[in-house]
Amino acid sequence: MTQTHVVVIGGGAAGMMAALSARHAGADVTLLEPNEKLGRKLYITGKGRCNLTNNTTPEGVLSNVPRNGRFLYSAVTRFPPSAVMEYFEKLGVPLKTERGGRVFPCSDKAADVIDALFFALKKERVTIRRARAMGLETADGTVTGVKLEGEVLPADAVIVATGGVSYRATGSTGDGYRFAQEAGHTIVPPRASLVPLVEDGDTCSRMQGLSLKNVTLTMKNKKKKVVFQEQGEMLFTHFGISGPLVLSASAHGDWSKDSYTAIIDLKPALDEAKLETRILRDVSEGPNKAFHNFLEGLAPRLMVPVLCDRTEIPPDLPVNTMTKGQRRRLIEIMKQFTIPIAGPRPVNEAIITAGGVKTGEIDPGTMMSKKTRGLFLAGEVIDVDAYTGGFNLQIAWCTGRVAGDSAARYGKEERE
Repeated sequence: MTQTHVVVIGGGAAGMMAALSARHAGADVTLLEPNEKLGRKLYITGKGRCNLTNNTTPEGVLSNVPRNGRFLYSAVTRFPPSAVMEYFEKLGVPLKTERGGRVFPCSDKAADVIDALFFALKKERVTIRRARAMGLETADGTVTGVKLEGEVLPADAVIVATGGVSYRATGSTGDGYRFAQEAGHTIVPPRASLVPLVEDGDTCSRMQGLSLKNVTLTMKNKKKKVVFQEQGEMLFTHFGISGPLVLSASAHGDWSKDSYTAIIDLKPALDEAKLETRILRDVSEGPNKAFHNFLEGLAPRLMVPVLCDRTEIPPDLPVNTMTKGQRRRLIEIMKQFTIPIAGPRPVNEAIITAGGVKTGEIDPGTMMSKKTRGLFLAGEVIDVDAYTGGFNLQIAWCTGRVAGDSAARYGKEERE
């Protein structure tokens, strides 16, 4: 009897894992990827270092998935972060765990992760074709192959792992949504997640390039409800704010239904009373300093003109003549530096896409479509996304693993 043939569409993280898993389960596998190199999006994850998972429990992963986390329970339990780490160590990629449980290759090179997967695909004799899938071939509610330009590639099972629509230069064209829709699936409208935010105003552009460390970012909606609060790093840009804190905050907003204000605590280690004590001490040490010079001891230099404007304290005012009211205003602004947000940057600038194939139409235990037999889905094409910290790649690995294994087993059962 000839081998089961599984076709995987998409050579990203989920697609490569799916191909390897299907091969390990005994299938003959063809991986379709139009890009010259596999895993192009992996090259830019973790600032080129590849934050490939988070060293936590399955429950820890699911707590960082804001939508449809329950759908992932089976996949994350079967291939948890500990197993992902062991898998890559066995492929020859030594790993290390950093702040917040983030896992990176010891080399700090994303290329090492991609190369290890590529060599594994070669070793396992997975056929890699530099071809773009044009659509699915189906008959009687069952997938039978993949349409390419000028031919149909027969298949006993097909795995769609095409990603979302973020970072289109890496090949995320949204084709997978079209394939799934043609197979009867509902597509939850794709939107940006883990994306920089645009300011409603011009304050940030005055501080362009300034990076803040150890600040607390709070996001409140128009009803003043806190939707996000975390301490870390962020960055001012020509359009607004970016950096790790901001990317995480962006995943908490429903931009189509609400508006938000970013509030930065520039001195989270000091409460208002301690900050006032610090200010009074600094005033006593340099009573004749002009206010703008005095501020340089409290805040980054690029923030000084903005703080002068916001406090409405004259830049040349000797600090020992500050009134109690002016001092109070300065403390309030340093503890609650507000930035009205107009919305997120475009989806093609997002690290990941929220939305995608509706989870209720996919079997969570196998990743097989409930609409078309023999069709499996993995990774970002599904309506699941997580916060920053390696959780999105963990989703790619575990859904790819389950889809590949299940597709091979399905194909074998169908042939028998």
